[in-house]
Amino acid sequence: MAIMDGCEAKHKTPVLEERVCPMCGETVELFTRRGRVLEDTVCDCGYIFKAEEQLSAPQAKKKEA
Repeated sequence: MAIMDGCEAKHKTPVLEERVCPMCGETVELFTRRGRVLEDTVCDCGYIFKAEEQLSAPQAKKKEA
């Protein structure tokens, strides 16, 4: 761990969260980072919590001459 990590490092650390399955209502533990699911997680009933992709910034369009 670097000395100068400060507040920036806490956004990179995965957090274990509990989410409720919309199909069966069971509580499922999964890892998130900044509220986004990091990997696909399967509930006992078969429902899959899909990993959410990080959205990239929109690309600037080049002006045609």
